[in-house]
Amino acid sequence: MQFPQLLPATLIRRYKRFLADIQLPDGQILTIHCAATGTMLGCSEPGSRIWYWDSQSDTRKYPHSWELTELPNGKLVCINTHRANPLVQEALQHKVIQELADYQEIYPEVKYGEENSRIDFLLKGEGLPDCYLEVKSITLVRDGLAGFPDAVTTRGQKHLRELLAMKRQGHRAVVLFAGLHNGFDRFQAAADIDPVYAKLLQEVRALGVEAYAYAGQFDCLDGRPISLALSHSVPLLD
Repeated sequence: MQFPQLLPATLIRRYKRFLADIQLPDGQILTIHCAATGTMLGCSEPGSRIWYWDSQSDTRKYPHSWELTELPNGKLVCINTHRANPLVQEALQHKVIQELADYQEIYPEVKYGEENSRIDFLLKGEGLPDCYLEVKSITLVRDGLAGFPDAVTTRGQKHLRELLAMKRQGHRAVVLFAGLHNGFDRFQAAADIDPVYAKLLQEVRALGVEAYAYAGQFDCLDGRPISLALSHSVPLLD
């Protein structure tokens, strides 16, 4: 997945959830849009180096958008969680996700379930059960351990219930934790942040819902991040 041309800056603060003030290398202060909806735990510290882009839109109130944070250890995290689905779709098309590589047809954003949900991807393949795939973004990493969520998520809990319902109807149901981060080698549900989600994930997995976590890999050119791809699966810890 290619990024638009990214520019460096220093984070001053994130506020009102969707806004951030940054300082450009020439000292100019700029207010930009922040697409992340969670707490951004660990990736929104004032003074961090960030990467943003300019949409050059005349209609947007805030035409500049925060895309990445560079962490003190040099790792990168894409804080724009809207990138997760295109990232996964690209990985599905290139057969990177080995557990789903046999599916040929990919249908994004399909309505399903009894709780007015929309599955991220419906996968179909000849002779295979339909596969309902829910995507969750990994931006939270602590000491090499990736986690989800970074805030209590009743929506995420609903998605797990819907996946279990699909499994009980004879379909395949999968939740994929997609790494928008390149600094982890294992994954565990963040029970200290949302114990209900962590417990529910454990319960639905025991009943046949599949869960996988994939690490992200950034490519840079002359020190500037230019792309992100899912690279390999990492172990899920109970």
